Amino acid sequence: MPSFSCIIEEGGDVRLDVFVAERLKLLNRSQVKTRNLKGFINGKAVKLSHLIRRNDVLELTWDEPEPSILVPEDLPLDVIYEDEQVIVINKPQGMTTHPGAGVRHGTVANALLYRLLAAGRRPFGDLERTGIVHRLDKDTSGTLIAAYSEEALAFLAAQFKLRKALKVYMAIVKGRPEEDQGIIETFIARDKRNRKRFATADAGKFSITQYQVVSSWVSAGKVYSLLKLRPKTGRTHQLRVHLRHIGCPILGDPIYGDKDPSVSLMLHAKSLSIVLPGQEIMSTFSTPLPARFHAKGARQRV
Repeated sequence: MPSFSCIIEEGGDVRLDVFVAERLKLLNRSQVKTRNLKGFINGKAVKLSHLIRRNDVLELTWDEPEPSILVPEDLPLDVIYEDEQVIVINKPQGMTTHPGAGVRHGTVANALLYRLLAAGRRPFGDLERTGIVHRLDKDTSGTLIAAYSEEALAFLAAQFKLRKALKVYMAIVKGRPEEDQGIIETFIARDKRNRKRFATADAGKFSITQYQVVSSWVSAGKVYSLLKLRPKTGRTHQLRVHLRHIGCPILGDPIYGDKDPSVSLMLHAKSLSIVLPGQEIMSTFSTPLPARFHAKGARQRV
């Protein structure tokens, strides 16, 4: 376990986590949490928000980083299509697409690497994301395609980059948009007040989402709507940001809506249309609305 100690020689009150990240530069702000940083001032354990002062004796410890090599894991996948070049799955809500901050196991990438090795094939490309072409947020369920070879990965990735892959999402939102269908066009940038969020802005990455109201209903005195969404660009959290922007946040969204631990994110990747390696026309893969949608009143067939 790495450690560090010093006597604070600078004046002024500074939070411990800020001091470590911005002045000592031992860890960045995200690593302060993921690497389990612990601080001691004058021999006593303190919180990361503790204000350190001149002449304090500071001692720090933190965890070693986890190995960066992806570990193959025999995880169950809901496979809706598979051939020698690609696999299409219905990703369940709660499953992370690939390893990231503090998440090393239980991801789609772990499962894909296992299937690759079990078939006698070699890993390829970015070993942290073997075969991953695009991603879905952990709490977004639905249609996800991955590649089984370097050539297939490049072929599929080019279609996403050129916006030729067609994606359709379904969402239950709070309220109802003013129009039954429309186009949301904004710039999206990282939120200046919360670096974990994104927001519409005057500059940033231009983003386009088409929406259509499928149905609306009232439950416990509140209006909800089922929307069909077609993102024309693929920005991080785009659909969540855009729906908040028009005053209809996705139900169960803890970042852009109301925090309610009893409701999970009502966002589902319904279908994906894309040309498969070796083919010339598009194939469309679709997954049904999950049970959590029906439980909230979205009973229409779509």
